[in-house]
Amino acid sequence: RTYRSHQQSPTRSSTMTKGTSSFGKRHSKTHTTCRRCGKVSYHLQKKVCSSCGYPAAKMKRFNWSEKSKRRRTTGTGRMGYMKNVSRRFKNGFRENTAAPAKAKAAAASS
Repeated sequence: RTYRSHQQSPTRSSTMTKGTSSFGKRHSKTHTTCRRCGKVSYHLQKKVCSSCGYPAAKMKRFNWSEKSKRRRTTGTGRMGYMKNVSRRFKNGFRENTAAPAKAKAAAASS
C-alpha cells in the first residue's frame, strides 16, 4: 500500500498533538499578583494588570459587566475615609474647633 505525503503512516507514532502532551510543557508564569487589586492578573511582560488596569491611575471598569462593577464598587471594602464623610458634612466640615455647647435639657423643656 502506498501513502500520500499528507497522510500519516501507520508506523509513525502520533506525537504531533496540540492537546494533552503540549500542556505538560507549560511551566512559566505569565501573570503574577497585582499590587493594587491582589489578583494574579499582573502581566509580567506587558507590566499591566488585566483585572484592574494597574499602573493606570483609574480602575478598569466597563458598563457591559455589571457584576464586575458590583464586586469592586464603593462600599465593598472598609471605607476608611468615606464612612466619616457624611458625619463631617452634617457639621459643615469643621476642623480644629470645639463643638458648640448644647443647651441644657431643663432649659429646652421650659
